[in-house]
Amino acid sequence: MPEGPSIVILKELIEAQHLKGQRVTAVTGNTKIDKERMLHQQVIDFKSWGKHFLICFEGFALRIHFLMFGSYRINERKEPPVRLGLAFENAELNFYTCALKYVEGDINASYDWSADVMAEEWDPKKALKKVRAKPEAFICDVLLDQDLFSGVGNIIKNEVLYRVGLHPLNQVENVPLAKLKLLIAAARDYSFDFLKWKKAYVLKKHWLVNTKKMCPLGHPLQKAHLGKTKRRTFFCLVCQKLYE
Repeated sequence: MPEGPSIVILKELIEAQHLKGQRVTAVTGNTKIDKERMLHQQVIDFKSWGKHFLICFEGFALRIHFLMFGSYRINERKEPPVRLGLAFENAELNFYTCALKYVEGDINASYDWSADVMAEEWDPKKALKKVRAKPEAFICDVLLDQDLFSGVGNIIKNEVLYRVGLHPLNQVENVPLAKLKLLIAAARDYSFDFLKWKKAYVLKKHWLVNTKKMCPLGHPLQKAHLGKTKRRTFFCLVCQKLYE
């Protein structure tokens, strides 16, 4: 599943095609939504919110979620049937194995940009307040809560928890305030590191624990599906503290 930084990269790649202000000249694909609604509509903007990619038109927007195995092509196509293809005068966008949904009205009324860890509007104080409102939640679940940390996915979760030295099964109420603040800052900082490394094609080289067997200090890592989300988690019992 693409995490927030990957959606930012998609947004930048599409914006480089200078499609803002252009009209859709043709629509294709096996999607069940009313794709013809976009035909001849002018693109007002492209936006990203966490794992959502948004194509904005007058009065509505198309939300694209890539799920676990979604993908896209710009000015080219691949073998599987396209879920949605949008053609413009000098470009085309093709999306595969993704979930599509229309968002009606003003997009700003539907999205809290302050929850997006990569947005300029990101608000760490608001994030802290939301986190502390879930005292019994596990930290591993909190980081994956898109209403709190939009864009954070499983890789970022694993790496951030190791960076700040927190065991994934810490409950919020047991974690010191200073540590919670450090966690919130690290979620944003690592997301931008992820973006930088992904663009340079060196992301995996910088993983400290994700898919690893030993931590950087030489301790054996644990691998388990933890929390209510049951997502795959890699963690170190020595480096990551569990507060009782």
